[in-house]
Amino acid sequence: MTPGQNKVAEDVHRYRVVNAGRRFGKTLLAIEEIKGKALGGAEKIAYIAPTYQQARDIAWEVLKKELQPVITNINESRLEIRVRTLKNTECLIVLRGWEAIETLRGQAFDFLVIDEVATMKGFWVNWQEVLRPTLTDKRGQVMFISTPKGFNHFYDLCNLELKDKDFKTFHFTSYDNPYLPADELETAKRSMPMEAFAQEYEASFQKTQGLVYKEFDREKHLYDKIPDKKFDKYAGIDFGFRNPAAVLDIYSDGENVYVEDEWYKRERTDVQIAEYVALGKFRAVYPDPENAGAIEELKQRRINVREVTKGKDSVEHGIKSVRELLIQGKLHINKKCVNLIQEFEMYSYDDDKKEMNENEKPVKANDHALDALRYFISSFLPVIQRKEQRANLIQFPPKPKTQVAL
Repeated sequence: MTPGQNKVAEDVHRYRVVNAGRRFGKTLLAIEEIKGKALGGAEKIAYIAPTYQQARDIAWEVLKKELQPVITNINESRLEIRVRTLKNTECLIVLRGWEAIETLRGQAFDFLVIDEVATMKGFWVNWQEVLRPTLTDKRGQVMFISTPKGFNHFYDLCNLELKDKDFKTFHFTSYDNPYLPADELETAKRSMPMEAFAQEYEASFQKTQGLVYKEFDREKHLYDKIPDKKFDKYAGIDFGFRNPAAVLDIYSDGENVYVEDEWYKRERTDVQIAEYVALGKFRAVYPDPENAGAIEELKQRRINVREVTKGKDSVEHGIKSVRELLIQGKLHINKKCVNLIQEFEMYSYDDDKKEMNENEKPVKANDHALDALRYFISSFLPVIQRKEQRANLIQFPPKPKTQVAL
């Protein structure tokens, strides 16, 4: 093992986060950890890659080779290995894909490895609702490993050590692997865009290429506590089941917009969503207009449902409305809205060139909370604009016409 790998292996924190450049040896480190936990007497371990196929391609063959002397059973179709531990017990090692993470719900693990965390959609929902509970019975441990991909959930995960003593973050570049040819790294550095090399090889957090909302800035747009003043309370709603449903608690004084909280859940029916919204006591709600059945569920609970226009250019117009408030500094997001923040920093076009095309739609991903926000702002922005116009008329009244003597 390299010095960097040893540094991680010797650490005793319950949750270890490894932020490392390409070819540092993240996966080999994870396999060594799995071997050690299995031989030491763990009962159940899971290695989780972004997809089932990646789990097979990245770790399956290496694990079988490394554990061959102690394997008691192999299930090729399920990617499961049983091994004999040094305590003369058995340990089950399973490989899974993030796209089917729900299959792990209700199980109990001694150790998890979550590989390429930065690419995993809906990370916080699945971590909090599916994976974290699987560790409770055995006080299980986790190794999170990844190379950055913008300022998304992996960035937040790396910073958890600042407020949670169970977390420890490690940062390594590709140069920290002494077995990589230095001249090859330098060649890559010369041939790649500076930002791309910094992200992929130096494990430096960079803004995602082709971001839709480049105006979004954590320093400028995030807040801890909403101002003590009178607001009206609204909601933006994006329905979903396999994809997360998103309900945003939005407060406005007619000038500024504060997103105070988010409800971001998978596998919630239209009825369950309507029941949650009914508890919010919103002045009005702005839902996705395409789901007539879900809207009817809201209306049956006497919720004030406002019409949201959704047509050929509604996405582009909605994005412009959100951008306008971001630029003016009138859109504020509570720091606890981690899923909305993640989407702001991940929602993107295919590339920078397409961003210049007003008719180009962003990639349909990382947009559930953003859609909920867009439904509200695109409908409510004219109210804000009318208030600004009235304020301007009061501040700068029209000049009286000068009468000319005849």
